Amino acid sequence: MTNEEEVFMKEAIRLSITNVTEGKGGPFGAVIVKDGKIIARGANQVTSSNDPTAHAEVVAIRNACKILDTFQLDGCDLYTSCEPCPMCLGAIYWARPARLFYANTKADAAAIQFDDQFIYEEIALPLGERKLFTKQLLQEEALEAFRLWQESNAKVEY
Repeated sequence: MTNEEEVFMKEAIRLSITNVTEGKGGPFGAVIVKDGKIIARGANQVTSSNDPTAHAEVVAIRNACKILDTFQLDGCDLYTSCEPCPMCLGAIYWARPARLFYANTKADAAAIQFDDQFIYEEIALPLGERKLFTKQLLQEEALEAFRLWQESNAKVEY
């Protein structure tokens, strides 16, 4: 671990602690770094914003993309106080940062009732075996948007 990595991780951890002590949400914080500087921060806002997607990493990604005026975090590093949940990990992959660093593990989170193991297990199941009822509807109609996308000259590929 470099001194710089330690400084950035300590800021993510500080955000997670402050979030709890100020009663704003769960014990999670994240920072995004570019060119050796923190460009965005995020803390869990699920309960304070009534948004189940407002995890620290997602909040930080949204803030960084707004600041950088882009939808990808090329050349950025993400530091998070806890190993990302499946949703956040997906968002992180879509944002395409260069590197990801975390402090607490998903087992540490599970020990305080933030257990995402059931999601990993559900994703691995066939649709008909998942706990969430899932049914495909109107595929042919929906494929029109995909056809239009494929033919579009105005699309921004990612």
